[in-house]
Amino acid sequence: MTRTSRPLASRQPRRAALPAALLLALAALPAAAQQAPCPTPADPDATCAAAAGSADATELDRIEVRGLRASLIDALQIKQGSMQIVDAIVAEDIGKFPDNNLVEALQRVTGVQTTDRGGGEVSTVSIRGLNDVTTTINGRNIFTASGRSVALADIPASLLSSVEIYKTRSASLIETGIAGQIDIHTHRPFDFDGATAVVAARSIHQEQNGETDPNLSALVANTWEVGGGRFGALANVSYAVTHYRDQSVTAGAMVPFFTEDAPAGFVPFERIPTVIDGQEVWQPGLEAGLPFSPGSTVPIRGQQYEYILSRDAIFASDLAGKRERPAASVSLQWAPDDSSEYVFETFYNGYRDERFNSLLFSFVDWWGALGPDAAENIQLYPGTNVVRSRAGVGAPYNFTSGDLLTGRTDSWLYALGGRWDVGERLKLRSELTYQESEYDEDFFAMRADRVTHAVWADFNSGGGKPAFGFDDNPATPDVDESDPADPAQWNLAELYDNALYRRGDAVTFTFDGDYAAEWGPVHKLAFGLRHDDRSASEGHRTSAPALCDRSLPACSLVGNGNLQSVNRGFFDGESDVPSSWVVANGHHIRDNADAYRALYGLPLGAQLSMAEDFRVEEATTAAYVQGDFAFDLGEQTLDGQVGLRYVNVDTDMVFGEGSASASASKLLPSLMLRYAFTPGLMLRAAYGETLRRPAFNQLNPNIIYVEDVTNIGYGTATGGNPGLEPTESKNYDLGLEWYFQPGSAVYATLFRREIEGMVTDFRRRVTFENYDYILTQPDNASSGELEGVELGVVWFPANLPGLLQGLGVQASYTALDSSQDIPVTNTAGEVVDTVTTPMFGISDSSYSVVLAYERSRFGARLSYVWRDDFLHHYEAAQFANPLGVYFNAEKSLDFQLSYDASENLSLTFDATNLTNELYQSYYQYPATHNFGSALYSRTFAVGMRYRF
Repeated sequence: MTRTSRPLASRQPRRAALPAALLLALAALPAAAQQAPCPTPADPDATCAAAAGSADATELDRIEVRGLRASLIDALQIKQGSMQIVDAIVAEDIGKFPDNNLVEALQRVTGVQTTDRGGGEVSTVSIRGLNDVTTTINGRNIFTASGRSVALADIPASLLSSVEIYKTRSASLIETGIAGQIDIHTHRPFDFDGATAVVAARSIHQEQNGETDPNLSALVANTWEVGGGRFGALANVSYAVTHYRDQSVTAGAMVPFFTEDAPAGFVPFERIPTVIDGQEVWQPGLEAGLPFSPGSTVPIRGQQYEYILSRDAIFASDLAGKRERPAASVSLQWAPDDSSEYVFETFYNGYRDERFNSLLFSFVDWWGALGPDAAENIQLYPGTNVVRSRAGVGAPYNFTSGDLLTGRTDSWLYALGGRWDVGERLKLRSELTYQESEYDEDFFAMRADRVTHAVWADFNSGGGKPAFGFDDNPATPDVDESDPADPAQWNLAELYDNALYRRGDAVTFTFDGDYAAEWGPVHKLAFGLRHDDRSASEGHRTSAPALCDRSLPACSLVGNGNLQSVNRGFFDGESDVPSSWVVANGHHIRDNADAYRALYGLPLGAQLSMAEDFRVEEATTAAYVQGDFAFDLGEQTLDGQVGLRYVNVDTDMVFGEGSASASASKLLPSLMLRYAFTPGLMLRAAYGETLRRPAFNQLNPNIIYVEDVTNIGYGTATGGNPGLEPTESKNYDLGLEWYFQPGSAVYATLFRREIEGMVTDFRRRVTFENYDYILTQPDNASSGELEGVELGVVWFPANLPGLLQGLGVQASYTALDSSQDIPVTNTAGEVVDTVTTPMFGISDSSYSVVLAYERSRFGARLSYVWRDDFLHHYEAAQFANPLGVYFNAEKSLDFQLSYDASENLSLTFDATNLTNELYQSYYQYPATHNFGSALYSRTFAVGMRYRF
């Protein structure tokens, strides 16, 4: 029942449909609202055409509209002609999307932000700050494994023809995804006239990793006249490899310490436990953290004692990996006559990732060997009780860990559908879709540990960057304790051997119809039915951490060269941190897994099995009806769309030995109005209601207990809630768009989201098998509001002189204001307060600017994207710092160059993250509570594309 943006039979290349007059008009016509070339509210199905006017053809022939400029023209056509508030990205040519990948292309769309950069790419997309985005491919809902959404980064840009971002929703669109819907279009054979073949190859260099990788794609398509009808076939394949390296240094969480005035039984600067003599002294996991003004106190045995706040640890991570993404799309179209068409499509995308993390970790909370001048070795931020730096922390416990994680995804989608014209007024469409997706992951990690001479740490050495190092012991001249790359100083410690799987599949049937009505102002009636049977399951295998018999020669880094892995050149000199250290080689361990399992006394591979965590069966039935109407008001026009969508969801859940069932239904209204002051000046108003369903793993009531691994004194536990209900949102939009000349526009949108039943985490302390844990479980206990404004412009000035011809700009700005009410619980799980915070992932402001320049064969683009800092997630409720982890403002400067060497051959050069940005985070207060600093790679790419 999902709507595609174009009928199956009419998906011709939009750029090919642009008449020559429009291409000429782009360079010559003056700004005039009445010259807009696209559909108007009074005639929404009109073909785009240039307004009449005189021009100097000789002058205009000097400019050719192509590349990025042509794709922006196509995107504006989609925006202006759509009933909903939509933004779009259109491929510049076959196999050439405007960016290296889909996610990076989306960050230049008005109102879209991206985050979670790592592994050589950005991975998370949010629309107007919300990331629960429904993704469809050619109108079909898609997902990855047991998730509700798809990993957008796994979809190669080279397979796409266009992407449409729906910010308002008609009744015909799938009801889920409060943020919006992203509809991805792949190529189809009827998009081309006759035989077409395109091959493309790019070589991408990752600066930090030092590797150069291939990105390959090919498309072959043809159409034939068959028995009075038409048949077409298309195959499109893609394969990309990425070697990446991410480096980060992180100051650990905060905990309170005594000052020099410690109570009996404790020593100066000792870490303060949460409970003393059976009484709670301080509560971990407070929303704002413990107070950090000078002289703040905690109660102990009826007296108040001052404390200082310092970090419990400091650590560095050097993550190197290799990722592969194979993908393919096959499309068959058959139109036996003008009134019917059938299509069969299959889409495959895969993901292979092998990442090795070299971790160096040191505690800095030990009080047993602080030396005679402990107070002199501690520096506070002025006017606070927060420790900025510590020196001479003797006998600290360190560990390194060589962690190898291997992940694999395979996702398949098959679709068979048709459309039929029944008479002159009725058009019907139907489709049957099957998809399956699976993800498998295994994880090996081996620790090495030591107690070394001393550690120093500057938790903010400048610009929020931590620094740390180890002191050499002058009493041991033959050993340099400041060198963590010396394998002789480390003992083999725990081995971790874990794995998991996630599975998902769905069978979906849709039936839709459009009726051309003549009922007064109502000119179109649409209706449809969608039934979806979805299943999802997850399972895991976890081996308890095991220790090695250190008396055995094999249980040592010394003498076992294949077991040693030493990194080099860490953090590029950005901060004073160790540049090299030794860890256990996870690749070697995985290649000899059973030998190391036997060495540690763990079950061998043949004895291992997965335990199912949950299995969910979900049946969703939805029906909709919507009507399009229009009023002719003379010089102005008013049209719109009103609809109702009814959805019912039945869910059956199995969790280990338990089971549960749930059922929910909802009627969702929608209304869209468009008022055209002139053919190019349009006002839009929209109201709609949407849902966010809980993730399947949030429904799992089983509790997973994780023992304390950082000596905090208690472990963590997590569980789900089978009683979770969908989150509901009421959505309001008001937009004004001015298409002031062909291919150029200015637009603004005001919007508001009122969200009820947001899922938030409840935390409480529990005891399991005589050990304390902080248990976290979700509930529909929060509500929130989001409002903001979007501004955008696309402008290629006409009649620029000389070399300035072909210069243009695409820019957007988004301002957001959000709030969410979150209940606060004490350690018993009782709600004691409610706090209001920003929503997760919401930047107050963001913008992008693209400067484009295109001539007949040459094109260039310089783009800058910036977003303000934002609340990213909550820290584990175990410490004294604020829960909220904020990400600093993020920015990226990218460059793209293309040259058409001939009619068929194009050459490209691309560069991303040119300014080599450092990505940083902090706990609510950036000046004193800095958290992590991460260095990601610049990339440079050269490529070619040849069309036969």
